[in-house]
Amino acid sequence: MSDTITKKILDKHIIEGENKIGAEVALHIDNTLTQDATGTMAYLQFEAIGIDRVKTELSVSFVDHNTLQTDYKNADDHQFLQSIAQRYGIYFSKPGNGICHQLFLERFAKPGNTLIGSDSHTPTAGGIGCLAMGAGGLDVACAMAGAPFRIKYPKVIGIHLIGKLNNWVSAKDVILEVLRLIDVKGGVGAVLEYYGDGVKALSVTDRATITNMGTETGCTTSIFPSDEITKAFLIAQGRGEQWVELFADDNAVYDEIIEVDLSKLEPMVAMPHSPGNVKTVREVGKIKVDQVAIGSCTNSSLRDLKIVANVLKGNTISNSLHAVISPGSRQVVEHLVDSGEYSYIVRSGFRVLENSCGPCIGMGCAPSTEAISVRTFNRNFKGRSGTADAGVYLVSPEVAVATALKGYLADPRELGDYPEISMPEQYYVNDNMILNPLPIEEAKNIEIKRGPNIKPLPKFKPIENELTGKVLIKVEDNITTDHIMPAGAKILPLRSNIPEISKYVFEALDSSFYDKAKEFDGGFIVGGENYGQGSSREHAALAPKYLGVKAVITKSFARIHQANLINFGIVPLTFVNPDDYDMIDEKDELEIHIGDLTGDCFLKNKTKEKKIKLTHSLSKLDAEILKTGGKLPWIRKDMER
Repeated sequence: MSDTITKKILDKHIIEGENKIGAEVALHIDNTLTQDATGTMAYLQFEAIGIDRVKTELSVSFVDHNTLQTDYKNADDHQFLQSIAQRYGIYFSKPGNGICHQLFLERFAKPGNTLIGSDSHTPTAGGIGCLAMGAGGLDVACAMAGAPFRIKYPKVIGIHLIGKLNNWVSAKDVILEVLRLIDVKGGVGAVLEYYGDGVKALSVTDRATITNMGTETGCTTSIFPSDEITKAFLIAQGRGEQWVELFADDNAVYDEIIEVDLSKLEPMVAMPHSPGNVKTVREVGKIKVDQVAIGSCTNSSLRDLKIVANVLKGNTISNSLHAVISPGSRQVVEHLVDSGEYSYIVRSGFRVLENSCGPCIGMGCAPSTEAISVRTFNRNFKGRSGTADAGVYLVSPEVAVATALKGYLADPRELGDYPEISMPEQYYVNDNMILNPLPIEEAKNIEIKRGPNIKPLPKFKPIENELTGKVLIKVEDNITTDHIMPAGAKILPLRSNIPEISKYVFEALDSSFYDKAKEFDGGFIVGGENYGQGSSREHAALAPKYLGVKAVITKSFARIHQANLINFGIVPLTFVNPDDYDMIDEKDELEIHIGDLTGDCFLKNKTKEKKIKLTHSLSKLDAEILKTGGKLPWIRKDMER
């Protein structure tokens, strides 16, 4: 045999399709997860499918994003999510329990399983040997209903790790190095599979940091072996019976190999405004910093916060900045409290926030005007922090805590001896904030609680053969889902109210977009390379569809966003000749004959009297879904057959 881990798991779960790179395959999904920013819509969609109970091995609903309750909206949605979980056989993690990816790693993730989650950082579970992929909420809803998840069979890029990390260098620096090498598009169409002797020196949470932020390369997912380190972690979590060994065969063939010598790495930083804009801390130098934020699903594990706590012991943060920490879970906090390390953090002057996503999605702790914020998070897109003109730098916990003490972007090697920490042989396991699924007969009696902000799903008509309208907006390369549909404390509470949230589409780029879409009765979006990178947030497709967007024409798409466009009946088209992007401007009148979407088509720019050839990567099924008006009407129709 010469199989990679990726191939072993994929081939075991293929229901339809050929295990050939680029071919569409349908996968059986073992597990799903949702979080509250995307889950409300996912469960509305699941309800609309019309079955009595989830059909997965295990599905979990987490509340971790919108825990800031400034009015009734978030609180109402949490009640809805809890009642939905009880009604349909879903585990429910209460607000305050922790961040979905950290919790799933601790309590649910299994080596060898498939997982899709309505969050782009679902690949975190790849740190335990789970094939975990981000997806739109509708795809997750369909998987819970028993439908397969369809992807293009990926190539496998082997990341060969050799050597061992030096003191003050950690897992975050590993993934920043990978991003430095391949940037934010280098993983498109691929799984990043880690192997080599360097793997042995990385803990499960180290590996999870790497697979979490691997999302920023555009990859389908990332994965590590399941080895003795994995086994020890599962035993420590009281789940030792769930361990299975997973390795690539000795002669496994990778489609591409990237070698990373861990011993040669040094502290790294991703500069504004892209996770791929990576330099060494030494290269950047000692720039003044206004804020430090530690945590998020990338770096909030017990290991990370133990390092931070022990650096802070007996020290006080610089008076020139303020600093916050978001622990990843109650389990992490319990251990820090019990060991006394929590007090080191508190006494240093750090603010300790709730166990939630928080500042990472602009939910509190926005930086001041034109501030420099150093964060251990995974994204530094412009405006994502909640402050449009802030500069966000992404770093390891080691760099972040050194910066907090010094007041400037600091190389942690300046601090001297690396702290020695001890990890527990047995973790505190307390699942009292996780509600188990009810028996099916009891579940049927649960009343679903719906607040006034939870609106019915919009209904969309089948797509016509000919699309006409104006260009509503023309955007550049690497437009993120945050650009399309912003997050933050103001907008995210509207996630279950499409008419209201649609008013904020492209707000950061063009505040008149909503008015134009209404005036022109919808139209088209034109974009550059890697359109829709970032979050799995399907509102970035659903809200534009509600405003009448018929097609998005780009040089290339990010995977999850393209899937979401198809799911909601927006046609994703690409230029055959990328230079033709320059032949279209905002407000141009376009006409596109798409027919049955089985081949290339032509765009007629009626304003400029130009004809442009377009193509797409749609499968026959994608075309059928689009022509039906989206995945929800298609799956209803399919279930009736």
